[in-house]
Amino acid sequence: MAKKVRQLNLTNTIPSDFKSAQKRIQALKEELSFHSYRYYVKDDPVISDSEYDRLYQELIAIEAKFPELITPDSPSQRVGSSPVSELKAVEHHFPMLSLDNAFSEDDLYKFEERALRFLKTDEPISYMAEPKLDGLAVEIVYENGVLVQGSTRGDGRTGEDITSNLKTIPSIPLRLLPHPELSGPHLLEVRGEAFITLEGFRILNAQRSSAGEPLFANPRNAAAGSLRQLDPSITANRPLDFFIYGLSDPMKLPPQGQAALLQSLDGFGFKVNPHAKLCPTIQEVIDHYHFLLNIRQSLPYDIDGMVVKINSFDLQQRLGSTARSPRWAIAFKFPSTQATTILKDVTFGVGRTGAVTPVAILEPVNIGGATISRATLHNEDEIKRKDLRIGDYVLVQRAGDVIPEVVKPIAEKRTGREVTINMPVECPVCQHRLSRRKLKDNKLEAATRCENPGCPAKQLRDLIHFTGKAGMDIEGLGIKVVEQLVENDLVKDIADIFTLKEEELAALPGWGEKSARNLLDAIESSKNRPLARFINALGIRHVGEEIANILERNYDTLDHLMNASTEQLVHIEGIGDEIAKSIQKYFTNEKNKAILARLKGFGLQFKQRRNHNSVMPLTGFVFVFTGGLEFISRNEAKARVKELGGQVASSISSRVTHVIHGEKAGGKLAKAQELNLPILDEEEFKKLIRL
Repeated sequence: MAKKVRQLNLTNTIPSDFKSAQKRIQALKEELSFHSYRYYVKDDPVISDSEYDRLYQELIAIEAKFPELITPDSPSQRVGSSPVSELKAVEHHFPMLSLDNAFSEDDLYKFEERALRFLKTDEPISYMAEPKLDGLAVEIVYENGVLVQGSTRGDGRTGEDITSNLKTIPSIPLRLLPHPELSGPHLLEVRGEAFITLEGFRILNAQRSSAGEPLFANPRNAAAGSLRQLDPSITANRPLDFFIYGLSDPMKLPPQGQAALLQSLDGFGFKVNPHAKLCPTIQEVIDHYHFLLNIRQSLPYDIDGMVVKINSFDLQQRLGSTARSPRWAIAFKFPSTQATTILKDVTFGVGRTGAVTPVAILEPVNIGGATISRATLHNEDEIKRKDLRIGDYVLVQRAGDVIPEVVKPIAEKRTGREVTINMPVECPVCQHRLSRRKLKDNKLEAATRCENPGCPAKQLRDLIHFTGKAGMDIEGLGIKVVEQLVENDLVKDIADIFTLKEEELAALPGWGEKSARNLLDAIESSKNRPLARFINALGIRHVGEEIANILERNYDTLDHLMNASTEQLVHIEGIGDEIAKSIQKYFTNEKNKAILARLKGFGLQFKQRRNHNSVMPLTGFVFVFTGGLEFISRNEAKARVKELGGQVASSISSRVTHVIHGEKAGGKLAKAQELNLPILDEEEFKKLIRL
């Protein structure tokens, strides 16, 4: 059956007056946007390439005559911006959280059980099961239907501005298409995955090989590298594609569930993955997982699992999120890719906490498209448990398709010449005697550690962590550069980074004045990083990205945090006794205090990020819950308080502003009465949170 072909609106003349040109440009933009959507999104063109080119060239000709009529949403502007000197920071209005992982069907059943328990219901839940692409998560902002900004996920709260680069991807609309049923809101923040197809990756690497350029390791690296280019014209020549998967705030559109939302986004001109499926039960989710696993090798792009989302937005909102991940979604990962090779040797690396980690040196083997020659052996107990020996044939996997590890030896292939692996007695770097700490139950900690605070390896790892992506993210200060600076005695601690001089850097092998100046500019711009990023960069034991964000929300300056007592810290939800002691130990250490004082002297600001909860109803209030609640679970009640800007404490203290009690309230209620704290029952609490 012949397709119905849209009537072309072609003309051979360029309008001579402004109004006619304006009218014709608008018609051409609409026409070209429609045909781009049919070609790149629907893979179902209704005109030939030559006919599309005629329309495009007409637009170019009119815009050349009337340049004042060029707008950001014009198809001619997909590669219309100049290179930039750096990628600027962009703060997400709603955090782009990471997902917890499921590796088995049992994990998925437990995910459902947790949700049902949290919601206090046994009503059936429906799910959306969507392929998990191995690409780069991005956010794109539309104002009045026009693309105005695009950014990377970054650390979840702050990403990098890649607007010009995202505009080069043909499957991303520069202007939303008129929806047949909905009118788009003034502000629409969409989220999706940018990626490169396997064929596109093959062609790109072939081109780079011919040009003598280094090859990309895999499609994900190629996509990430392409989107972080400073010159959009380079990005435009990369075979990037895009699938949308949601909004930052689903309530911006009428649909009440993920399935209906994807249909609506399709109507606005976005590309939706055709293998996303609405599943009425968790068993159907599992069935779809096996379907995707079976077709994985035939897909034109990489997927490393399936994202499972509770379909109802109402339930999603009730479930809320932890500091790290939503409670209503999980990533069901595919089994790890495995291969057999030979364990040739073992080396021992020293981390920033002093942990000495054994690393297997392997006969290089290809696993899932990547050449693996090293893999973690974790610790001494793991080596003994697996009975690994040098010379063994071993089974190696990339856990979650990412981190290589040795699974087990192939004992049947042993010849008797294999050698036992022994942990060193002394630090391989500073020769300080190694030890294993005793835990509370008198068992030994798994990690073998170098406790020498002056160990050069620990200091180096501290520097690498401080300057890296998870830390201050200083452009140009990668591992090799940090090692070079340490080897040349230019840097000994993190404060020394801010004392570097242009002439010192320019004199290093492989450097020059320009590269030295670029690094110093990057160091200077890092002085205004958010407080949470700086806290994470310090590498305090037990303090990662999530805890750093919690600390930032509770302390507006570094000085306030440094002066916090252990007792004050443990009252913060999410900060346990061990974490509080570790924070206190770090900030009372004289050497650390001296380094931090130097950093302040160099002009580092340690600023608290703009707090989106600052004007929310429960800002400044601290709640304690005691007893069972009838209308809502305790976990959901706590989540609701946090969503409204409040804090939740685990014990009664003078800082508590509200005590919520239910059935069978315990000693907390009596203590609250002694302190004359405000006490609310369920009905009063419901009114407070407007339920």
